Amino acid sequence: MHTLLRSCCFAALALASPLGAATQPNIVLILADDLGLDGISCYGADKHQTPAIDKLAASGLRFETCYAAPLCGPSRCLLMSGRYAFRTGGITNQSWRPSGPGAKSTDENPVAKLLKQAGYATGMAGKWRQVGETPQAWGFDEYLTDPAAGGWYWQNKLQQNGAEITTPAGTYAPDKVHEFALDFLRRHKDQPFFFYYPMHHVHGPILRTPDTAVGTTSAAALYDDNLHYMDKQVGSVVAELEKLGLREKTLVIFTGDNGTALSFPSTIGGRMINGKKGSMLEGGSRVPFIASWPGTTPAGKVCKDIVSFADPHATLAELAGAKLPEGMKFDGRSFAPQLRGVPGQPREWAYVQLGNKWFVRNAGFKMDQQGELFDMSDAPFVEKPVAAAADTEATKSGRQRLAAILSELNPAAGKTDAGGGTKPKQAAKAKRKLQTQ
Repeated sequence: MHTLLRSCCFAALALASPLGAATQPNIVLILADDLGLDGISCYGADKHQTPAIDKLAASGLRFETCYAAPLCGPSRCLLMSGRYAFRTGGITNQSWRPSGPGAKSTDENPVAKLLKQAGYATGMAGKWRQVGETPQAWGFDEYLTDPAAGGWYWQNKLQQNGAEITTPAGTYAPDKVHEFALDFLRRHKDQPFFFYYPMHHVHGPILRTPDTAVGTTSAAALYDDNLHYMDKQVGSVVAELEKLGLREKTLVIFTGDNGTALSFPSTIGGRMINGKKGSMLEGGSRVPFIASWPGTTPAGKVCKDIVSFADPHATLAELAGAKLPEGMKFDGRSFAPQLRGVPGQPREWAYVQLGNKWFVRNAGFKMDQQGELFDMSDAPFVEKPVAAAADTEATKSGRQRLAAILSELNPAAGKTDAGGGTKPKQAAKAKRKLQTQ
């Protein structure tokens, strides 16, 4: 009985303690490109080995169920803003084009700006273009990026802090990006920093890496080389933090921006994930998500809590002691308590949008913009449609619950198309349909 009381008291104190009151952790957010669960060995991938990422997972939390968007632009916008696409206009890869509604930094409270206001040095290196504007506009003091929306490998033009730089011919651009990242860590080791590292790997075109053996030409072998190179660079970031004596002061998050792309999806335990990049199926937006902060995160724990790409915004703000402004609707749910081994208040559902399509998903079921229900008990491999006529008590309850969530969100009234929104009559019709579910 006394042991139980002590445990309850400890948990209560942990929940009551403001996380921002502790020393501000350094934060490194690594975002792989076009990488689903099937590319990471600690998620059960049959064909690929990622020892450095696996080691990172062994030192912290591996979340089983994380949802980005099915394409990189809206995923990155959600990550930076902490707000759903129908609120920001970051609804598709049109977000960087003048014809699309797009998200504007001046209309949002980007996570980098919030952390900067809390005393952090902020920097980024890698892919940016589809978020729109410049990294500086979104709160990054220093940055190195490129003019491409996709992979940028053996090209020698980069953009550093607004100025174009030219590297020697034959330079592997991801190496320059990586050097910038490590240099930022070294230069800011004596103050809190937030570094965002959106890698180019493994976005197409899939080309050779500096480690590729001469004569290697098959697409499968080149893709595997790209995965290995990405994994090596992740390991290098962790090694540099250790060398600088910062590892226990630094939260490292590794994730991917959407599901696996092109013809490269592979099996997990002999089974294919349902869907891939660009689809509204499970494989389009379900991605790996690993958080490691040695001495703070429980080592080697697998967490079944649902995580949305809206959540890092809330989490990092809380850890930094940054205050979210009032009067704006944010959609993130902080998982800072889970990082400290406390249950916290995990979200019950995740919302995913791409253009004028969306779904909401909880532990058992998924409902799309048409009100169609799917049994997700065998996800991510199978999504079984459930006809209303075949409802059981469980499916009826799930149908009502998800319909109510979508009705409250009412995405159809927001930004869901290239014109920046949906006609009021269409929005009202969609909401009425959900309310009758």
